[in-house]
Amino acid sequence: MSFPKLKLVIDTNVLITTINRSNPEFIIYQAFEEKKFNWVVSTEVLSEYAEKLTNFYSEKTANFVLGILCSATNVIFAEPHYRWGLIKKDPDDNKFADLALSASADALITFDKHFDIFKELTFPPLNVLHPKKFKSFVYD
Repeated sequence: MSFPKLKLVIDTNVLITTINRSNPEFIIYQAFEEKKFNWVVSTEVLSEYAEKLTNFYSEKTANFVLGILCSATNVIFAEPHYRWGLIKKDPDDNKFADLALSASADALITFDKHFDIFKELTFPPLNVLHPKKFKSFVYD
């Protein structure tokens, strides 16, 4: 059995869009289901997923999605071992950046412009991708 090599952190704003089959981001869920990548999560990230999914969809949907994430074989549970605190405009986003850096993720997938700070930094390196770039990143 082969396992995916790519490790990705998915921001909550992207997760919310992957659920609706009519959204272009649904391809991210399909790739996850096909085990094209490992989805990296932490306790803090799962907590935010639960809160935002409940607010946006429903508690039932949140529980369903979290059930999938907590039982899939291509989910990596990790906890950041260092808090960089690099995102000043929205410090809540640091949980995703810190996780991606600690887990040596291949990319963080987000719509959020707060992560653009990583384009200016040489260290620590973090590959931040807009969901539009997902298909070419994972399938090419």
